[in-house]
Amino acid sequence: MSTYRLKNLLSPRSVALVGASARPGSVGRAVLENIGKAGFKGQFGLVNPRHAEISGIAAVKNLDRLDFVPELIVITAPAREVPGIIDQAGRRGSVGALIVSAGLGHGPGSLYEATIAAARKYGMRLIGPNCLGIMMPAVSLNASFAAHMPGPGNLALISQSGAIAAGMVDWAAQRGVGFSGIVSIGDQIDVDLADLLDHFAMDHKTRAILLYIEAIKDARKFMSAARAAARVKPVVVVKSGRMAQGAKAAATHTGALAGADAVYDAAFRRAGVLRVSDLRELFDCAETLGRVESPAGKRLAILTNGGGIGVLAIDRLVELDGIPASISADARKKLDAALPPTWSGANPVDIVGDADAARYATALEVLLADPDNDAVLVLNVQTAIASAIEIATTVTELVGKYREQHRRWAKPVLAAWVGADQAIIQTLSNAGIPNYPTEDDAVRGFMHLVRHREVVEELSQVPPAMPDTFVPDARAARQIVTAAIADGRQWLEPVEIKHLLEAYDIAMVPTYAATDVEQAVTCAKEIFAQGGTVVLKIMSRDITHKSDVGGVVLNLTTPDAVRAAATDILDRARKLRPEARIGGVIVQAMVVKAKARELILGLADDPIFGTVVVFGRGGTAVEIINDKALALPPLDLQLARDLIDRTRVSRLLKAYRDVPAVKHDAVAMVLVKLAQMAADIPEIREFDINPLLADETGVAAVDARVAVGPPQKKFVGSGPANFAVRAYPSQWERHLELKDGWRIFVRPLRPEDEPIIHEFLRHVTAHDLRLRFFAPMKEFTHEFIARLTQLDYARAMAFIAFDEKTSEMVGVVRLHSDSVYETGEYAILLRSDLKGRGLGWALMQLIIDYARSEGLKTISGDVLQENTVMLEMCRQLGFEVKPDPTEPDIADVRLKL
Repeated sequence: MSTYRLKNLLSPRSVALVGASARPGSVGRAVLENIGKAGFKGQFGLVNPRHAEISGIAAVKNLDRLDFVPELIVITAPAREVPGIIDQAGRRGSVGALIVSAGLGHGPGSLYEATIAAARKYGMRLIGPNCLGIMMPAVSLNASFAAHMPGPGNLALISQSGAIAAGMVDWAAQRGVGFSGIVSIGDQIDVDLADLLDHFAMDHKTRAILLYIEAIKDARKFMSAARAAARVKPVVVVKSGRMAQGAKAAATHTGALAGADAVYDAAFRRAGVLRVSDLRELFDCAETLGRVESPAGKRLAILTNGGGIGVLAIDRLVELDGIPASISADARKKLDAALPPTWSGANPVDIVGDADAARYATALEVLLADPDNDAVLVLNVQTAIASAIEIATTVTELVGKYREQHRRWAKPVLAAWVGADQAIIQTLSNAGIPNYPTEDDAVRGFMHLVRHREVVEELSQVPPAMPDTFVPDARAARQIVTAAIADGRQWLEPVEIKHLLEAYDIAMVPTYAATDVEQAVTCAKEIFAQGGTVVLKIMSRDITHKSDVGGVVLNLTTPDAVRAAATDILDRARKLRPEARIGGVIVQAMVVKAKARELILGLADDPIFGTVVVFGRGGTAVEIINDKALALPPLDLQLARDLIDRTRVSRLLKAYRDVPAVKHDAVAMVLVKLAQMAADIPEIREFDINPLLADETGVAAVDARVAVGPPQKKFVGSGPANFAVRAYPSQWERHLELKDGWRIFVRPLRPEDEPIIHEFLRHVTAHDLRLRFFAPMKEFTHEFIARLTQLDYARAMAFIAFDEKTSEMVGVVRLHSDSVYETGEYAILLRSDLKGRGLGWALMQLIIDYARSEGLKTISGDVLQENTVMLEMCRQLGFEVKPDPTEPDIADVRLKL
């Protein structure tokens, strides 16, 4: 598993620092002093070959001379010594190392590679190198050279920048915000963003996870971990380099639109990660998510003593898609009775500039009881009439009583005291009330809570591997692309594109390829015979945008006009682009639809995230208009609708004035089909439909370009190797017949199966649960079951079996791969009253078949020695069974695939 041994690294019982320095101002000295100041309570040892003691702490010359085996090694020694230190630590039995040192280099023969090789020999995990370190308040460990140690709390921070991590610590100290852990990951030699997301997602002390990202190495692994984590708690990210451009010049409009940051944005959206633009907004997120739960809806009531600031808050709320809460009739009646007649009478509830603490309390109490809002924002503009600190104290006392009365169902309460001094900030923070310097920050904080709730709902939807509303002729389409690649071509010809679209039931206007002028006239006559008009376009693999060379002529109605236009197009192209290969002209029926919308749809290839689907407003000025949205495939109709809705042109797809609405879901279905095409034919590098005409009758592609090439295997495992997100693997659904004709249905587990799992566990005895989980299990929390059901189908897979007659769940088998995707760890559990009927054997065979298809090399598992039935089945399936060298009660079972 990617979390393998991570708990030992982040909550070690013993630590050794290798490379501590006596020199003031050195990294080694700073780390040593920080470990001492934090008061780590476990065993601690100091290793330095040149000093017998440093800062009063005795040192030994090497790890072998320590009188204990340290779980975690912290390394600040010179880079050249790191591989040897790792090897020595591995021999002693250390679990892992934090490498603060920089300068290991990269590539074959480097210290970096030597360090990896040394760690793998012993199964050690590594954090770093070139990092600030780790700060784990829960175990009083500050193995970093940060200036401060954060207090304990419920936020986790994972940062690719040591400076950003240090800045967060300083901010948190001022705001009274604590952390469950801070990890600076540096160069990610082993432990990466995804591993730590997995760890903190299941850490019950962590309420929300904050990320600072510069670049992602393994996109599929990151997407897998981020999607799983975001289902159970908020994940917030700041990504630097937002304005950086793509690394290569794009050959199509879709390629140009799919800039590097736009793809990251699409990836974060698909993963359910909340993206913020800068550190200030990250601080605001931390302020909100670290203190309150998400509201039931997005209706916000605003209580203020200043009308202007209240209106500004409402404006920002509406702009961010929040809803200004209405005031119920009962609440209005109570407010009328308690407030001066000059109060606003609406939301924002302006209780007038002379409002004192008592008036605030009265109004807040009414709003908290009002069912017409989901949260309350309290604003205060300080005046000389009423004490701001007294109002803050009264508000915190009232909110405390409200939370105590309602506990689990309490609404979030947020605050913004304009110009507040530290005493007011401390008062609100100590009461767990998120507070901000301005109304804008506060509203953004509220909307982060709203967005997280929406994310959880969105992530419960699982797109199918193949939409069942159409059956494409994938074989015919693949033959077209394969033939072009075999011919050494990078681009499909127009007629090939038309046949490719036909294979996926995407309409395209009648299109012909003519190699000379007279053939163009012949093709045009076929269109004229059907009462149409003709458009001619230059046909050249080297001319990307036809209009740049005057290579498009419209509204041709006679053969003579076609002859003249074709001659002009060819002559002009040869004159302006003498080096270009001119293949002739494209002859198309000209579609005149005055009320049709011009759209662009396509596929682009991103070097990090693989295939990306692009949608937006089309036409020749598409890059200038820049009205586009991106999504990672696979898509279903709902995901396609969401993609469309993120563009301005989506509003034009609806009816307005005398223009009918575009046919329902016609555009969304084309997006789904394009995504499916990308899954079926990874040889498609870029696909550009521009324009796609859409109106009330449907859609039709007018022009398209398709770039092809040998498939690139970006991601390991089965499924489309060009997709960073694995589709729901419906191809693994099975109907099986077991002993005595017992028929079962087996399918991959889905996130929404949590209630089924709870019911299933009621039919498993305490003894069988102990054999499965190695400990007595009295209850199963939502968080625990979420860990079992939130699969990504990339590193983790589980199959659940149902009795076909009763539809009851009868068993589950799961497999989770390690971080390098070589070994998978299995687990299996059956209903206790149905054992002995061949179900366990069938599920084990299925998971073995799945592991082979994924390219895993080994399946392993831990089995209690008393579980003799499981051990015997493993032997019959070919597993090697050995006693665990460190746990005599456990057998290690392993099958080489």
